[in-house]
Amino acid sequence: MSRPAAVSWLVVIVLGFLISSAASLELPPIRIGLTVSKSGKYQTPSSMIHRAFQIWEQDTNNRGGLLGREVQLVVYDDQSNEKLVRHLYEQLIITDKVDLVFSPYGTPLTLAASEVTERHKFVMLACGASGEENWSRGYRHLFGVYAPASRYFIGFLDIMARHGLMSVAILYEQSSFNISAAQGAREWAARFGIKVALFRGYKQGASDLPQIIPEVIKENPDGLILCAYPDDGYLLLELLRNAPHRPKALGMAITPTFPEFVVRAKDMAEGVFAPSQWEATVRMPFPGTKEFLEKFMAAKGEIPQYHATAAFATAEVLSKAVTATGSLDHGKIRDYIQNLDTVTVIGRFKVDHTGLQIGHNPILIQWQKGKKEIVYPTSMRTAPPLFDLPGKGNVHENPQKN
Repeated sequence: MSRPAAVSWLVVIVLGFLISSAASLELPPIRIGLTVSKSGKYQTPSSMIHRAFQIWEQDTNNRGGLLGREVQLVVYDDQSNEKLVRHLYEQLIITDKVDLVFSPYGTPLTLAASEVTERHKFVMLACGASGEENWSRGYRHLFGVYAPASRYFIGFLDIMARHGLMSVAILYEQSSFNISAAQGAREWAARFGIKVALFRGYKQGASDLPQIIPEVIKENPDGLILCAYPDDGYLLLELLRNAPHRPKALGMAITPTFPEFVVRAKDMAEGVFAPSQWEATVRMPFPGTKEFLEKFMAAKGEIPQYHATAAFATAEVLSKAVTATGSLDHGKIRDYIQNLDTVTVIGRFKVDHTGLQIGHNPILIQWQKGKKEIVYPTSMRTAPPLFDLPGKGNVHENPQKN
């Protein structure tokens, strides 16, 4: 080929590339709708989820977007309100005409949002919900990311049994997630041969817990489990501070997973156990952990909690489905996710025929000397569990049974 001919071909190639690039820039963005709780009982975990989605949005666009199109989040404040969630997801789908959706935080809000998305046959990955009620309604477009609530306290009860602690009280707020977590804890306690000394639900922590705690103290169980949202968790600790004694092992859902727990709970944080979906440590053997930690800390200046990581994992799964199918068709995306078995930054992702997450299992953390340690499972352990807990008149001795 002569030099002039080669130059001509080069010009054609460059022009073709420029035309293709210009065309891609003219494509509308893929719009992904969601709600976050900027106020109300879900504000803290929901804000963490929002930050993770923002990082994913920027990261995806830096890599060229999805299907050659930029991604764009469309976000509304749901105020932790179920009725408002229904309205906003209807607005996202009907008025805003988003292409895809992410879920809100929490089982109650996800129950509400998924009523809308299922009616419109929109796929929704539940990035912050584990109450099994979500997957008992015969829905075909809702998929879980978290380990189910009924499995949250397996590690806690296993450790109790291994250390000779053979009775437990279980308290729970009467909402979907907390009921599932409490019922699961009761079932697993029976499997481990642990007596359930008290199983009590309540409606309002501020008014009900002060009446229930004296009953717990009277029963004098070896362990205590609280299935509730953060405000009730902090209230429980204050009530135990002033109680005659404190159970040997104290497990709480959600509240102790946040870094501010040790600041708010102060000395009462010491020794508290909590189930966690993931922790910010290189001991987590999942691909992308180190990279996600670096990105989140660089962008937000704080250590991510599992709520953020689960949101990022949710976005990873949705991206994989869209890319693999080459489509925004929700039927194709649904079928792909239904049969997907993969590992994300939070761990294994695999769902059963109902959409319930069955591949991922929770770990157990404990606050020791002002920091979180992984105490279960043994393969990820950063420290052994401890049972010398602060509190007035703690009547138990630290068991050594293995």
